[in-house]
Amino acid sequence: MERWHERDTLISTSPQMASWSPDIPCSCDCFVSVPPASAIPAVIFAKNSDRPREEVQEVVFVPAGTHVPGSRLLCTYIEVEQVSKTHAAILSRPSWLWGAEMGANEHGVCIGNEAVWTKEPVGTGEALLGMDLLRLALERGSSAQEALHVITGLLERYGQGGSCWEDPMPFCYHNTFLLADRTEAWVLETAGRLWAAQRIPEGAHNISNQLSIGTDISAEHPELRPHARAQGWWGGQGAFDFAQIFSLTQQPVRMEAAKARFRAGRELLQQRQGGITAEVMMGILRSKESGICMDSGGFRTMASMVSVLPQDPTQPCVHFLTATPDPSRSVFKPFIFGVGAAQVPQVLSPTFGAQDPVRSLPRFQTQVDRRHALYRGHQVALGLMESEQDRGQQLRQKQRDLEQEGLEAVRGLLAREWAPPPQELGGLFQAFVEKESRAYA
Repeated sequence: MERWHERDTLISTSPQMASWSPDIPCSCDCFVSVPPASAIPAVIFAKNSDRPREEVQEVVFVPAGTHVPGSRLLCTYIEVEQVSKTHAAILSRPSWLWGAEMGANEHGVCIGNEAVWTKEPVGTGEALLGMDLLRLALERGSSAQEALHVITGLLERYGQGGSCWEDPMPFCYHNTFLLADRTEAWVLETAGRLWAAQRIPEGAHNISNQLSIGTDISAEHPELRPHARAQGWWGGQGAFDFAQIFSLTQQPVRMEAAKARFRAGRELLQQRQGGITAEVMMGILRSKESGICMDSGGFRTMASMVSVLPQDPTQPCVHFLTATPDPSRSVFKPFIFGVGAAQVPQVLSPTFGAQDPVRSLPRFQTQVDRRHALYRGHQVALGLMESEQDRGQQLRQKQRDLEQEGLEAVRGLLAREWAPPPQELGGLFQAFVEKESRAYA
């Protein structure tokens, strides 16, 4: 077992415990299939982002960049040191913050995060959000393992903390991550600045809002075991089960609910072992019976993503994103990094500059309308699906047909039956967003 000793010191956050109410819903689910679990020679990644139902999630394209040495980068709440070069990334993110709930970069690295609570106290002091760590890792990591190193290094130096929703009442948590690339996947689970990681070289795997790494630890923070022993959580002898040692003794109601979603997700993956495709992952993300497709109280599945990462490096990675809530009534649209890749305006929320509630102190005292054009059209379509049966069925069929068109295009591309010019490939997501917008108009 490898241990990675991190450098620099942690910038302390407030020791105050963030209040946690069992009435506050919280959930996300991440999935990965590594051959031979996949039906094709590709790693397949998927995530549902479950967030406050009034929140808007946008899809942001970040081009690769070069930066002045020593320059500073403002994330959601704090500044960090910028690096000299950053990778292009496609992000699905709550539109009020800097980071992202899920995304991918030009090197075929995909990451999703989850909220988690452990025996380590959650401070309310502002530091890096887990979503900031996710974006920083995509911009700086060219493999899943390298992205993991980025997160653990930043975690050690800057810490994690700050409110994770757009509300005057703080909502804080620690994070777990699922990272994948063309060859493997990693699970990274954190408790404050401490962490454990597990490599997933093959098979299907999922994470929900709970610690899942047991004794199969591939890498860990050097102080993980000494800290657990000093706290009296581990005697220092025998097996070191990270999830058992660091999980709360009395689990909040919502974390107990996450166990049921985790088991359901695992069963759905096991049922399709060896035959997992992008469509299978989309079906899992649409599963309402299991709770994976969420619509409960104040939270809802606000955006979804499925990525196909071929093991053949000559083939492009394909990332399907909805940019709209409820994957059971949304369209997964294909994005491919290429010459024509650019920001699609219809899925970009308006900005408010210095007057943005996240920038004005004290934060989140007012509300603004962050809905982007596709979100608005989709909301009208959802209303028709619920109120007008015939019109709703027609709209849902248009969604299915459009999604199938995208899947067929990708199948042809990966089978080398379709070879469009690079400009067309890079503009694929734009084309499908425009088609979906016309369907709603």
